[in-house]
Amino acid sequence: MDYIRAIERQQIREDIPQVSIGDNVKVHYRIKEGDRERIQVFQGDVIRLSGGSSRETFTVRKVSFGVGVERTFPLHSPKIAKLEVVRHGVANRAKLYYLRDRVGKAARLREKRV
Repeated sequence: MDYIRAIERQQIREDIPQVSIGDNVKVHYRIKEGDRERIQVFQGDVIRLSGGSSRETFTVRKVSFGVGVERTFPLHSPKIAKLEVVRHGVANRAKLYYLRDRVGKAARLREKRV
């Protein structure tokens, strides 16, 4: 069992900032199209964190052209070029699935005071 933990510890990235539920983040994700590679930015609110160690994932939700889009990213993936926290939001629960039913200003989260 210690072999698995040792391998997982090697795969954890140190350059990833601390992300929590309710944060608005920009995920710079590497996309490979044929033999070319480009970076696509996905900006939205973190509505879910799950897993632990090197298997940790987070789900980001944004509204694009009136349609809600959710995408799940592995936190320590080498495909994430950069992860920026735009603003810290206040969340009183672990999963923000209720944002799926909200539209417009009702879907906003309060900003955390410093």
